[in-house]
Amino acid sequence: MSRVRAGVEMRRGWLALALAVATPAYAGPPPASLDAMGWLQRMYAASQKLSFSGTFIYQQGQQMETSRIVRVVDGTGSHERVEVLDGMPREILRDNDDVTAYLPGTLTVKVEKKTVARPFPGLAPENVKDVGAFYEVRKGDIWRVAGTECQSIELHPKDAMRYGQRLCADIASGMLLKAQTLNERQEVIEQFAFTQIRVGQVDRSELKSRFSGKGRDWRVEPSDMAPANLAELGWSLKTIPAGYRKVTEVKRRLGGHPDVGQIVLSDGLSAVSVFIEPAAARSGPPPGATRVGATHMYTRRVDDYFVTVVGEVPLENVKLIADGVELRRAPQ
Repeated sequence: MSRVRAGVEMRRGWLALALAVATPAYAGPPPASLDAMGWLQRMYAASQKLSFSGTFIYQQGQQMETSRIVRVVDGTGSHERVEVLDGMPREILRDNDDVTAYLPGTLTVKVEKKTVARPFPGLAPENVKDVGAFYEVRKGDIWRVAGTECQSIELHPKDAMRYGQRLCADIASGMLLKAQTLNERQEVIEQFAFTQIRVGQVDRSELKSRFSGKGRDWRVEPSDMAPANLAELGWSLKTIPAGYRKVTEVKRRLGGHPDVGQIVLSDGLSAVSVFIEPAAARSGPPPGATRVGATHMYTRRVDDYFVTVVGEVPLENVKLIADGVELRRAPQ
């Protein structure tokens, strides 16, 4: 799997699961005086609780994909099933932090732990003030999404290191119904939106996989993911855009190659992945920049390794990070 593809799939996977969120039942709509920051906090609070089922679209550039999603929250935790309805069949199951992806076209099952355990847009109440440091946060118009009125919130970046965001939350519950990513010309370059949603009691039978137990000879590909400290191996990130922080650091199997280092950085709204892999094991595109829709990738060689930075951020961001990755060899 190429690093661009990996980045797009991770983003799609995180947001697919992240759109699978609902909220505790509120006594009524929020006060009219609730400001934009208050709405961000409300969206975060609405990302934790209820079961639901629905259909949403994912659009990147000229490509569009429809998925069906089911989420059940009970005494055993959070459980989800996402089924892609267009193109090659795909299904993602999540049982708390255990993620299983069925790819029937290749009879492959991919198994791994979820590495970013936070809902989109990834805000915790204590992080809202940090978002305000790097984005201008404003209340927008009232929209109508999936037959439901929602409050739009606009986040305009204060520098060239991140894209803008436009989010829309259900007025009655705070649930995120639509999310758009905007470039510097305020053009939509990626979006997720529900087309149908039902919040409330969901039968657990809807979580059952369409593909497991079908008697097929599936090939299981574990990610072999494990926590890592790449600094101990001599790696350092010398240039990180303001506002971005490390949220995950692992070693994993990727594209059939073991021992690929991965560091995930985030500013609370967007995530960037740094992949480090031995040059002898790599079969991806040559060094340089690549773009797929809103996702940029930049690759450079460092000693006997290739460093690839992938994220749904401007090219300046991934290039800055990649150019600052250094390897310090231990003295012989």
